Amino acid sequence: MTGRPDSATHRTGTTGMPLLQVQDVRAGYFPGHDILTGVDLQVRSGEIVCVIGPNGAGKSTVFKAVYGLVPVRAGQVLCDGRDITNISPQDALHVAGITIVPQSRSIFEQMTVHENLEMGMITERNKARVRQRIDYVYGLFPRLAERSRQSAGTMSGGEQRMLEIGRALMHEPRLVLMDEPSAGLAPIITRQIFAAIRRLNREIGLTVLMIEQNARGGLEASHRGYVIEMGRITHHGPAAALLADAQVRRAFLGAR
Repeated sequence: MTGRPDSATHRTGTTGMPLLQVQDVRAGYFPGHDILTGVDLQVRSGEIVCVIGPNGAGKSTVFKAVYGLVPVRAGQVLCDGRDITNISPQDALHVAGITIVPQSRSIFEQMTVHENLEMGMITERNKARVRQRIDYVYGLFPRLAERSRQSAGTMSGGEQRMLEIGRALMHEPRLVLMDEPSAGLAPIITRQIFAAIRRLNREIGLTVLMIEQNARGGLEASHRGYVIEMGRITHHGPAAALLADAQVRRAFLGAR
């Protein structure tokens, strides 16, 4: 079940072992001060899962714990059943197949769109493979192909976000972590970005774990969701169920 009317064609990823499992994780930036105080969540292959919650609840810390950017002091992070707890960011990408689209703009503004995509595979020596992957991204995002020689910094915010997502796909990731993909975007562009994420999930089976301050938009784009408050998961379930939950609606969706 999802929060979208076309859920029949929206991949559910509900079979087999979860691709990502976060099990009773405690993590934080300073010794003796955990931001996450026992988080459990999972993402199955082919799912879009959204984590919502108030500012300071630990949403970004979940991502950083998975990606090896903040130390996990207890619990486990598993990828296909393999323990990747405290993996390095480099191994998260090259070994586990996990990539991240950060909240803050990460494009190289003075470089062209094409050069930015090349940076997504800067360690790849096979130039033919790099070209192949760039062509693949252009196929997913024709707008980027049209602007391939344009300086990335001159594009709109939505186009820059598409470029960041495209660059994240260069390594054929198994899981993409998206940190507030709608941040700083106008409402119409936000809808376009969520639509692009859903389309990639539908067409190529892209698996996504996102965190969103735009709780309604994030849940409407997702199959399942989690609510995190004060470092713990307080609600979870199908996105449609969370959208209909009275407590979640009052706290995060502006409903009474």
